[in-house]
Parts: sequence; structure tokens; C-alpha cells
Amino acid sequence: MRSKLEWRQARVAAVCDVASDVRQIDFALDGFVPRFDPGSHVNFQTEISGAPVTRTYSCVPTPHPGQIRVAVKLHEKSRGGSRFMWSLKPGDTITMSLPENRFELSWRAPYYLLLAGGIGITPIYGMALTLKARGIPFRLVYGARSKALMAYADDLAAQLGEAVTFRDGEKDEFIDIASEIAALPEKGELYVCGPIPMLNAVKAAWEDAGRPPGRLRYEVFGDSGAFTEEAFEVTVANRDVTVAVRPDQSLLEALMAAGVDMIYDCQRGECGLCAVDVVEHTGEIDHRDVFFSAEEKEEGKRMCACVSRLASGSATIDIGYRP
Repeated sequence: MRSKLEWRQARVAAVCDVASDVRQIDFALDGFVPRFDPGSHVNFQTEISGAPVTRTYSCVPTPHPGQIRVAVKLHEKSRGGSRFMWSLKPGDTITMSLPENRFELSWRAPYYLLLAGGIGITPIYGMALTLKARGIPFRLVYGARSKALMAYADDLAAQLGEAVTFRDGEKDEFIDIASEIAALPEKGELYVCGPIPMLNAVKAAWEDAGRPPGRLRYEVFGDSGAFTEEAFEVTVANRDVTVAVRPDQSLLEALMAAGVDMIYDCQRGECGLCAVDVVEHTGEIDHRDVFFSAEEKEEGKRMCACVSRLASGSATIDIGYRP
């Protein structure tokens, strides 16, 4: 189960690299493309290892009306999505959705703090440019392991001036999350996108600062786990079904491919609808969601099937089915 998407046929209009490991891809869609706000994302349908899959990428600003632009990081631990996107060439065709938005700006705050880690700049990029255009006060802090990995850094510096600060890991520069939150005006809001450890650190610092939970918004990408993807196996309690999960496949995808009905929505580890009970397991659970608390992850009794997985081994899970 997920929100209804409107799918379109699209053609690759242009491709270029915007960082050493980030490729920008422009798509020309069939039919009218409605206006969409910064923070929106699109979904792509393809096949990986012979199985149909859906992959999601944030939209970034484009000067071309009727086109949609994404920027894709070539992940070392890719489940196949980024490798496929990097293989696209001008003229190739693909099925993609119109944009939807689950990370939209509230437009209610007097000040916005934007934090981006690595490829997490993709939804934040459009937010910063839009806030600048509307004259709304904000600060953007963008960090990565090196300046070469910062997509759109030069453009952001040119357009935003002192409103943007870069943190270069090669120079031992890191985002001081607590200090940034402390400097945020009382009714200000924080929007952050980056790897799971960064999101967890921001959530903890926000809570420690006593800030209202409703003024923190975050976007996740579920491939930033603690372990490299390996194959593992799950047995579904009360269903007499055992499913092998490939390295390039999520647990949710493997279960559905095996005919196991699942309830799900975001597929990004945010909503918790796809969470399953873990009855027993031999391998360590690699939690890649932001739905469960640190204490719940430590207990290891539940996991989000859309993004979390086992580092290795096998598990018995309970999806709530009773004969």
C-alpha cells in the first residue's frame, strides 16, 4: 500500500556530473508537468537482477519547464538503483512518476536552518534557493567528506553568499549540530537530510535542546547502513514461507516478490507501516530507519522491512498473519 502515483513515460534529455560521484540527469516527460515545491521526489520503475523495483530520488531545481532533474550519487553499497541511473544516456526512455512531496517547507517559521550531509543536499538545494528568492531568513550548512563530493557547491556559494557555510571533512571541518541549534531563533525550524548517523545526531541534539518535535523535519535515504549489503534469509512465522533476500534487494521487496502481502507506504524508513516483529535472528540487524528509537533498535525486536536488513545470517519474522 502506498499513495497513488501518476506514472509517465520519460526520455533522458541531458546528463552531466556535478561532483566526483554525483550525476545530474534531466528527464523530459510526456504530457504536462504540474508545478511542485522544493523537497519533492520522483519514483523510477526499472528491473534489477530480473526483478521489478522502484527507486526514489529527490528533485533538484531545473531551468527547463516541463522537465524534471535529479542528482544521483553512485553508492559503493548500491542495491542497483544508482548503478542503473548512472548507466542512462541521452535518448534513453524510462517510466517515472510525477513529483510528490513528504518533505515540504512549512512556510510558517520566521527563520529556517537547513543542514545537508553529502547527497542529502538534493532536497535542501531547492529549499535554499526558494527561501532566498522569497526573502525569508535562513542558514544552510553543507558538509561532506571532501569538497569534491559536494554537488552544487559552487552554485550555492554564488547564489547564497554568506547564507551558506561549507564543512569539508578533509580539512577536519564538521557540522557543530548543537551550536547550530543553539543559534536558531526560538520559533525557527530545522530541515535536515543526510546519512542515518547524522539524522540520529540531529534528533538527539534537538531533543537535548528542548526544541518542539514539530519544528524538526528530516529526509532519509535508506542505503546508509552500518554494514555492506549481504544476502540473508527470513522465515515468516505462521506462513511456512522462507525468503532469500539478495544484496541488491530490500526485505520488503523480497517478501512481496514471494507473494507475502505487506502494508507499507514511504519505503524510506520513516512511517513504520512495514515494520515486522523479529522473533529470532542469527545475524545483526542493520537498522536504517528513523522510525524506531535508539532503545527500540537496541532491543532488536522489530525492524522496518523497507530499509533495514540483516548484516548476515537468518531470522524468523512475524508480520501479524494468523491462519
